[in-house]
This record gives sequence, structure tokens and C-alpha cells, in this order.
Amino acid sequence: MARIRLLIADDQPLMRAGFRAVLEANGFEVVGEAGDGLQAVAAARATKPDVVLMDIQMPNLDGIEAIKQLPNHRVLVLTTFGLDEYIVDALRAGASGFITKDVPAEELVRAVRVVAAGDALLTPGVTRQLLDRVGRRLPAPVGQRPEALSELTDREREVLELLAQGMSNAEIAEALVVGEATVKTHVSNVLMKLGLRDRVQAVVLAYEIGLVQPGR
Repeated sequence: MARIRLLIADDQPLMRAGFRAVLEANGFEVVGEAGDGLQAVAAARATKPDVVLMDIQMPNLDGIEAIKQLPNHRVLVLTTFGLDEYIVDALRAGASGFITKDVPAEELVRAVRVVAAGDALLTPGVTRQLLDRVGRRLPAPVGQRPEALSELTDREREVLELLAQGMSNAEIAEALVVGEATVKTHVSNVLMKLGLRDRVQAVVLAYEIGLVQPGR
């Protein structure tokens, strides 16, 4: 089995060294490091890692802007506890999840594996709780749904709404009285038609278009 290839972007050399030591000890391959956002973008494009571990606050180009320039990369954000507004911006930019820099080694390893497998690190429910806490600082909904939303079937639109409410596949299946396999198919279709990378982005989009609102 091919090893998961990683890029570590953080402006603190000791932090990068610590992450590298833990990850390599657990069988990952670190293909590069970057000390700022510009280096991160260049290194990611050159090495094409499976996952980019991205710090938010970096010189020259911050992590959020770097994420926007890497739309085809899976990014796991490294953050300091309490910077909720940065987390929201990172998720909206296209990050697949976030972890705090002081997580235990086993949680870091699990997080990288989850994101590398193509899943979002945060469940929709957790993401929605985060967005609810900072939702009043988000821009007002645009008021119009993206054109792609019109391509969804009635059932797919219903699945999107339930997904945005933080429901798991099992909960959606129970609510709609269908099998989980059917729900997975609907979720995949929704993400594909809306051009979304994962379920986290679906929740963020739901806030963007006013499908769900903070506290509701």
C-alpha cells in the first residue's frame, strides 16, 4: 500500500519538525515543508501531496489565501484554540477540516488519515455548531441560490437540507425512510452537482445561501 504523502506548512521550524517526527514515525511520507503561504502553494503544486497541513497565520501569504490557490488539494488546517473566525474562513476557502496544534499524536494521525481518505474531518453537526457560534460575524446570505442548485432533484435538495442540519447518513436515511446506500448516492450527487469537495463545504454553502441560519 502506498504511503500517504504530506506537505507541512507552518512558519515555525520547530513546529514543522515536531509534526514531521510524529507523522514519519507513523508511516507517513513528508514530501516537503513550507515556512510561508507562498512556499506552501509552490510546494503543493510541485509535490502534489495527498494532504497539506496548513497553518493559518503565516507571512507573505496567509493560510486561508493559500488554501484558495489550492482548490484541488485536501487541506487540514493547523490552528490555535479559540480562533473560530479563522476556522470559518478556512472552511469557506476549501479546507477539509482543522485540528489544534496541541492535539495528541494519535489524534493528529487519525485526522490525517481521515482527510487523506477523502472525508471531512468535522462531522456536519460539529461544523454547524462552530458556524452557529460565529455565524453573526459571517456576511449576510447572498439571497439567491447558486444556479447549480436548480440541477438537483427534489430528493437531492431535501437531502442537502437535512445534511445542512447536521444529520448523519444514518439519520437522513431514517428521516426519509430509505437505505443508507441510497443516501450516500444522493449525497455524492449533491456534492458533484454543486462542485463541493465534501460534506463540510455543503454545510458552509447552506449558510452562504441562507438555507440554514445561525441558531436554527
